[in-house]
Amino acid sequence: MTALSPSPDAPDLSYLLDHTGHVLRTRMAAALGELGLTARMHCVLVHALEEERTQIQLAEIGDMDKTTMVVTVDALEEAGLAERRPSSTDRRARVIAVTPAGARLAVKSQQVVDGVHRAALESLPKGERDALLKALTRLTEEHLAEPSPQVEGARGARRARQKG
Repeated sequence: MTALSPSPDAPDLSYLLDHTGHVLRTRMAAALGELGLTARMHCVLVHALEEERTQIQLAEIGDMDKTTMVVTVDALEEAGLAERRPSSTDRRARVIAVTPAGARLAVKSQQVVDGVHRAALESLPKGERDALLKALTRLTEEHLAEPSPQVEGARGARRARQKG
């Protein structure tokens, strides 16, 4: 039996997006790991600093399930970077508050994230970089804005990640 490969006039867009996304995530993980953070921890710190947010809200932003979010916040609390506190607007809700040490680390980790993104983009000539960003932005806002509603399961029903 012979494996079928894409025809020469039909690029394998799935491979191109999956491979570059995977490599970018591994580079990000390695860079953030040097600060003692995971990408999820970084995401929670940065978005919890923006405004008062509950675990559920932060989980949605970070595309995390409840269990993963609990484990992530537990790790941030253990490291002294964040803590669960009662909400200032809803006494029944608990929010994730970033400690001063967490805020300092969030600034550093955002610089790391920006650097990984910058290095990837700067590997392209300016015109190609601008075209790539424009095309990907258009895809995420238009044709590929929402996953197919027919697909069930964790991967098919993922929410779109918010910018940031």
